[in-house]
Amino acid sequence: MIFHEFGHYITAKHSGILVREFSVGMGPKVFYYRKNSTTFTLRLLPLGGYVRMAGEADDGEDELKPGTPVTLQLNDQGVVTSINTSNKHSLFQGIPLTVTDTDLDDNLSIKGYENGDESQVKSFPVDHDATIVEKDGTELQIAPRDVQFQSASLPHRMLTNVAGVFNNLILAILVYTILGFVQGGVASNTNKVNVLPSDSVAKTAGVKSGDRIVEVDGHKITDWQDLTVQIRSKANKNISVKVDRDGQDKTLSMKPKAQTSGGQTSGFIGITQTMDKSFKAKILSGFTMTWSVAKQLFAALWSMVSGHFSLNDLGGPVAIFATTSQAAKMGLAGVLNFLAFLSLNLAIINLIPIPGLDGGKLILNILEAIRRKPVSQTTETIVTLIGFAFLMLLMILVTWNDIERYFLH
Repeated sequence: MIFHEFGHYITAKHSGILVREFSVGMGPKVFYYRKNSTTFTLRLLPLGGYVRMAGEADDGEDELKPGTPVTLQLNDQGVVTSINTSNKHSLFQGIPLTVTDTDLDDNLSIKGYENGDESQVKSFPVDHDATIVEKDGTELQIAPRDVQFQSASLPHRMLTNVAGVFNNLILAILVYTILGFVQGGVASNTNKVNVLPSDSVAKTAGVKSGDRIVEVDGHKITDWQDLTVQIRSKANKNISVKVDRDGQDKTLSMKPKAQTSGGQTSGFIGITQTMDKSFKAKILSGFTMTWSVAKQLFAALWSMVSGHFSLNDLGGPVAIFATTSQAAKMGLAGVLNFLAFLSLNLAIINLIPIPGLDGGKLILNILEAIRRKPVSQTTETIVTLIGFAFLMLLMILVTWNDIERYFLH
């Protein structure tokens, strides 16, 4: 998630967009510091993170409504450098002001009654790089019009919106490449198999390392994915398996054992893929594995949207924690494999055209290009909030389902 958000952050900075906050986690603030106009925040709940860009529909900038009590910090020229709206934060020698009007977009000014004296409204110029202290004590830079998201060109905004997905793809490719070297080779993804040395179902039935499994119960097998789909669906069922051994076909009978993980039962016969140990295969493994896993994820996503949706197909923070624990038990290779899969999964999920996700934002950019004018700020805000509410509801349902699946059953 951090790598994903860093993609948005670095692209926004290069596009001239002010990044007001880079947050790791959600919920109450635990720690923050400011650097180069951005506030970096660590929050209590380890549920992802976000980049808060100036002027975006979900920026959530505090509006200084008339009647809001604030404290102003001025420089030697009488220009406001900080506006404090928090009771948790005090400004040394600050000027107390009751706000009557503000313009922090264009004219950069703030007006109000000083020290409660309503007989005279005072106006103060605001510095372009002034900060505002929000109610929770977080200090953010104000967002004048020229550094807001909508002020950037459309191509720059589109690049910023997809940069997180691009970063996740880079991470997946990099980690899968490292995995190829850690494992000493790359899975061939063919129907040629190795048999586990223990007394596995396959070994007992007569399968030997180097055999090619060409059929399972009459279903043609061309690669490892075909094979695993067939075997996993045959738990505790008698099946007929045709193998090609040195050009000779042999038909064997076996009964896959049942393995249960995360509430789902799959068949298992004790075979693994063969490995390509060439240097070329290891170098290219990042691209080949990313493409192979991406195809599987897109197929699963299509299955869900075409009427086969189940909460068990989704996993939230609880499932990620449980799966990470399982991956850790498998050593470095297991952790790397899960990290790459998670990064690729995050990239693909974010491409879904739901408001609030990167794919939804990209759709709004495309509509703007077609209409040759942006969607109104009000419409974009409403659409984003609806999408966000849907995602939060889905997250709650998925999390509860994960708790039942991993801890209550």
